[in-house]
Amino acid sequence: MLARLNAEGVAPSPEVDRVTLARRVYFDLIGLPPTPEQIDRFREDGFLIIDGFFTQREASALLAELTRIIEERRASGSLRNVAVQEDGSENNHDGERLNLQVIPLNDKSPLYKALPFAPKVADTVAQLIGDSYRLHLDQAFWKPAKKGMGTHWHQDNAYFKIADPLKGTAMWVAMHDATVENGTLHVIPGSHREPYEHYRDPFSDHHIRCDPPEERAVPVELKAGGVIFFCYGVAHCTLDNKSDGDRAGIALHFIHTDCAQGDSWTKYPERTPIVRGPDASGGLKENGVKIEGTWELQVDAALAGSHPMKARQA
Repeated sequence: MLARLNAEGVAPSPEVDRVTLARRVYFDLIGLPPTPEQIDRFREDGFLIIDGFFTQREASALLAELTRIIEERRASGSLRNVAVQEDGSENNHDGERLNLQVIPLNDKSPLYKALPFAPKVADTVAQLIGDSYRLHLDQAFWKPAKKGMGTHWHQDNAYFKIADPLKGTAMWVAMHDATVENGTLHVIPGSHREPYEHYRDPFSDHHIRCDPPEERAVPVELKAGGVIFFCYGVAHCTLDNKSDGDRAGIALHFIHTDCAQGDSWTKYPERTPIVRGPDASGGLKENGVKIEGTWELQVDAALAGSHPMKARQA
């Protein structure tokens, strides 16, 4: 391991005491799998909130890589603003409405390519939707201070249309501390049992929206690195960022393989790898190299600010 880090020009993490090391190993490799009570709550409410899911170093690595991606795309002119301005203009970065989207993520960063295979992520998703699933999509939304516009109410299953919305889940990760003031995610408990009519959102260049009972909405305030898993049927939204600081979130969507069959899933296999199940290969079949097992290495690389590292050869 040390030889590989040295070859890539990445300094290893500094030595720590045994207690800190044991805690790091527990969180990074084992994670905090949901309890039976939490799984029952996920099925009842449609979501599960886990603050502190990612350690501080993992959260810092994710934010560092996302910041790099945002800055590179801004410099190249390829950063997309999905908000529609009051005058109807689209992809206008000088307007008062900014909802900056990057999709996909895993083709732009080895860290984000490794994220679905992080043990705590893979274990938790398996317990929530079943132990045979693949990555459906991953994306990021960056909401600049004062001008960041929310994403209006919708249910993911209005896009994906799977028979059982509990067979798919999003994992939304707070990149910055997420508060009501900066427009954090809001969800409606139990709404996965209530499909709502959707229509085109005039404030977005491609989104649809719905009108759920907002009086039942629950704000999800999280520290950076906290997550909420919510199934494909849960109505959710984010609000405008009224704070003085930027706020970003990433969302990975996972879908049970029973719901992800057909040629459309093999068009871009490297973007939708099978993470768990009898056909899972740790990303080898989809990428030509094994991705599983590289999470810690990529966290170290991102924190060191090194050039993106290649995934481990099989």
